[in-house]
Amino acid sequence: LRLVAVLKAILDGEKAAVLKRDHHLPLSFHRRQEELKFSLGLQRLQHRVREIQALRDSPKGEGPGQDGPPFAAVQSPMAPAASQELPTLILEAVKELEVAKQQVLKRIQIWKRQQQLAGNGAQFEENLTPLQKRCESLVEVYFQLHQQVMALSTELGAELLSRLQERFNEVMSSLVKR
Repeated sequence: LRLVAVLKAILDGEKAAVLKRDHHLPLSFHRRQEELKFSLGLQRLQHRVREIQALRDSPKGEGPGQDGPPFAAVQSPMAPAASQELPTLILEAVKELEVAKQQVLKRIQIWKRQQQLAGNGAQFEENLTPLQKRCESLVEVYFQLHQQVMALSTELGAELLSRLQERFNEVMSSLVKR
């Protein structure tokens, strides 16, 4: 019993040192902060996808039959600018998708490590629902963005499309493998 008491005291000291190193904040605070950071990034990514959709649809919706020739004449110079802006917007969205993927993979790695430590008696929360929701949200945005890119395949060009496809495949394969 004394050995157990000594080990418990040592572990309590280590726990206190970890909390002290993390600026006296409980782990739940760090988890909540990480979750907010992920949800903000995901919202920003969804906004980018909506921007791409709006840019993609705007040239098709503008025409002489809809609002008359004066409106079409004013709007037609915008189409080339929108087509130049589109690849940049898509590349930014793919970059944000990769950042969100890294956050998900980091959280999966933390969960795996906590599971390993649970074998040694550490406290472990077995609830996979937040992690599952995170993965599902990311995959949903992934498919929306992929769909937008495929719809714009002719405007983007073969070289950019192949690079984007490569990056999309890497995102999905790393999520599935881990």
